[in-house]
Amino acid sequence: MELNLPRTIRAWCFFDWANSAYSLVITTAVFPLYYSAATEQAFGDRIVEFFGIKVDKNALYSYAISFSFLLIAALSPILSGIADYGGTKKRFMQLFTLLGAFSCAVLFFFTGKNIELGIIAAVLASVGYSGGIVFYNAFLPEIATADQFDRISAQGFSYGYIGSVILLIISLAMIQQPSWFGLPDAFWATRLSFLMVALWWIGFSQITFAALQERKKHRLGQNLLVRGFRELKKVWKSLQHHRYTRIFLLAFFLFNTGVQTTIYLASLFGSSELKLKAEQLIITILLLQVIAVVGATLFARLSDVRGNRFALSVILIIWIAVCLSAYFVYDAIGFYILAGAVGMVMGGVQSLSRATYSKLIPQGTRDTASFFSFYDVLDKCSTVLGTMVYGAVIQLSGGSMRNSALALSFFFITGLITLQQVRIPPLPKTHVS
Repeated sequence: MELNLPRTIRAWCFFDWANSAYSLVITTAVFPLYYSAATEQAFGDRIVEFFGIKVDKNALYSYAISFSFLLIAALSPILSGIADYGGTKKRFMQLFTLLGAFSCAVLFFFTGKNIELGIIAAVLASVGYSGGIVFYNAFLPEIATADQFDRISAQGFSYGYIGSVILLIISLAMIQQPSWFGLPDAFWATRLSFLMVALWWIGFSQITFAALQERKKHRLGQNLLVRGFRELKKVWKSLQHHRYTRIFLLAFFLFNTGVQTTIYLASLFGSSELKLKAEQLIITILLLQVIAVVGATLFARLSDVRGNRFALSVILIIWIAVCLSAYFVYDAIGFYILAGAVGMVMGGVQSLSRATYSKLIPQGTRDTASFFSFYDVLDKCSTVLGTMVYGAVIQLSGGSMRNSALALSFFFITGLITLQQVRIPPLPKTHVS
């Protein structure tokens, strides 16, 4: 596949456009608030019964996210190793996309009382989203040269933010004015938005699938698990000779624990701790996405001038300030200020982390999916750790989420310290077609 082709790059970015609708509507904005309201209405309290076990509803949601990422962390090394050996990254992207979109459609039937259905569908949707990202990231070194990773990675996240905002605006209009769309109430409109995410996800991902081409590899036969682990073993041996890649992966694991936990549970913090209305939170998240597009672009430019490590360090300092400040926030204005700060660094930390790791993959390697499986496993394991810690602190604090927010600052601080040990080699400039 020819590198740096604008057409291919745009098609690759459209996968972010497609799946970020799930990331925004399901994981961040609409579903967490709907879940909280629907379960409280069904059970009359924050304590719910899940398969006969009584648990705090917010803690249960946090644990469900942990479990979904634990599943994909166990699966992705095997799948990506097989994908690199057999040249099947796109096929796996398609399978996980189908799983995620179908699970979002099932959420339409979640009413609060059937909490088991809602949690299971949410877990499977998370697995579908996370699994597709493994192979999506692994295509980046196959469509572009290393000096273009920062720009293209930021472009992908920008596509995702813009596309997801469009669908969120439509969903918000439906929820606020259901009669305009011939719907009986906001309850129905909210559930319909989950079905719209499924159609959006499936539909726009076809642009990506039509453009991406696989590198021809070995034919897949028997003993696929053995081959997958064999590919991972090659990556592990290679990492032993690349000190800075190992250190960056450790730093990424630490600070990503805080990043992902904040993204998944911030709206529950606003609704449970500050008693903000769903409309206030959704509009805040909508504005946050717009700010994130600007932030991703600005930090990509900063990395061009001062380097990836400097730009990431600035981002992590802001994250630390956000976590420490959250403990003392008691009103809507304070929450809005924090949300704006999160929006500015949210896109930057994700796009620059992906781009930085792409630069630290040993030059000339063709096993990109296997290398990105390490990155993705750490991404998922850090999310498991963060959401488990968050949920545990909630229960130990009698339902309060403030101490959980404070605890996340530890991961950002240690990640920042570790990042300072990384050295990123300079890259030659390449002409873009």
